[in-house]
Amino acid sequence: MKTPRLLASLALSLSVSLASGVALADMRIGVAVSQFDDAYITYVREYMDKKAKAMPGDKITLQFQDARADVVQQLSQIEQFISQKVDAIIVIPVDTAATKKITKEATDAGIPLVYVNRAPDDPKLPHDVATVVSNEIEAGHLQGQFVADKLGGKGNVVVLLGDLANNATTNRTKGVKEIFAKYPDIKITQEQTGIWLRDKGMTLTNDWITQDQKFNAVVSNNDEMAIGAAMALKQAGIKPGTVIVTGVDGTPDGLNAITKGDMAASVFQDAKGQGEGAIDVAVKMIKKEPYTAATLIPYQLITPDNVAKFK
Repeated sequence: MKTPRLLASLALSLSVSLASGVALADMRIGVAVSQFDDAYITYVREYMDKKAKAMPGDKITLQFQDARADVVQQLSQIEQFISQKVDAIIVIPVDTAATKKITKEATDAGIPLVYVNRAPDDPKLPHDVATVVSNEIEAGHLQGQFVADKLGGKGNVVVLLGDLANNATTNRTKGVKEIFAKYPDIKITQEQTGIWLRDKGMTLTNDWITQDQKFNAVVSNNDEMAIGAAMALKQAGIKPGTVIVTGVDGTPDGLNAITKGDMAASVFQDAKGQGEGAIDVAVKMIKKEPYTAATLIPYQLITPDNVAKFK
């Protein structure tokens, strides 16, 4: 027979468990990733995984899905997460203009949703939807001003664009052009998409060289394409530094390229801040704790003078 004291103790224990049920229960978070083979996104994903495993007192299971740059496939993965009744969903969208259905399905199901790295084009997101991103226009401003200063306000520039379905491409390029608008003697002579890929950046740059295009700088929307451009310039026998090559992201390969003199600069995008930030916000949303709906992770310019601190 249980004593009154024991019964009271059991009742108290049960009430505490029920009151903090979300905190004590395992958390399952579905993570829909635009594409696994994107170099920068790989770092964001790795930091998410490390953060989830290191959260004190919480057991968090992340289920990653690769959309392989397919909008329809990504939506299907979101629907799968909803049918599995995950506790939260984190999305790196394939197409930032095609997120309304993702948002609607998650919010209709009452599942907290966090967009990371790429914010939806829709400026008015509903309750229970958060973003952890960086201001892409700021990246373009930093990159554009560096190039303008290096050129002394005069020269021809070619631009390697990322995926045209991604607002990071649009806004990074917009930021660069806003700076160049202050320098009438800087001309953008070529502007083509290398869809974030090193080999595409290399092919496009090689084509421009072969066509005898004259350019003084390569402005790339990311490090991978910039590295490809540097490789094409080197293969053509153009001395490193003769053409200013810049990227965005500050990936380890990008940092090495700056150290070796193949790239002049990059703009650091904080994969750790984005990945860990997304997990932090998702967990707070699950627990119904106060959270920041729009987290902005700042960019930083990387040059040969400060590259060591980013390694």
